[in-house]
Amino acid sequence: MELQDFIHRFSDTAENQTKAIFNSLFIVGNKLQTLFDNHIPEISLKQFMLLSLIRHSKKPFTFTKLGGLLGCSRQNIKKLASVLEKKGFVTIEQSPADMRALCIRPAPKLEDYFENVFSNYQKELSFLFSVYTEDEIRTFFTLFMKLYTGIECLESMSKDSTLISK
Repeated sequence: MELQDFIHRFSDTAENQTKAIFNSLFIVGNKLQTLFDNHIPEISLKQFMLLSLIRHSKKPFTFTKLGGLLGCSRQNIKKLASVLEKKGFVTIEQSPADMRALCIRPAPKLEDYFENVFSNYQKELSFLFSVYTEDEIRTFFTLFMKLYTGIECLESMSKDSTLISK
């Protein structure tokens, strides 16, 4: 199925449009991950997302907190962080707030990477949104952020075991 055929097949009703949006979230994510992983040196897209959160945080995050923010498990964050620590981007240390928890702090290489390596690709990434006007960006941002509320509803239903019956 070609992209235009996909769009046409799912454009007739709100129910079909929600199916298309749901499917597209995965397709877009996969395409971006492939592009990013094949184009940006030294780190994967998942590692980049973790580094971006760490870089912009005002305080160190625990593995659990970062997992919650990125929508993955504490164990996945630990694996990503271990690789990034070996590469010199972060340090892993005991949390000052909770002696049982580990937290991640940026190492000097992290800032150097964003300023001197990744900045070369920032312009290329801007092409992703160059097809939108500023008003469309604002609308897209508002609507996309609203998706988090829907995800919270699904998570709540899942905790109540009503999401999927066996």
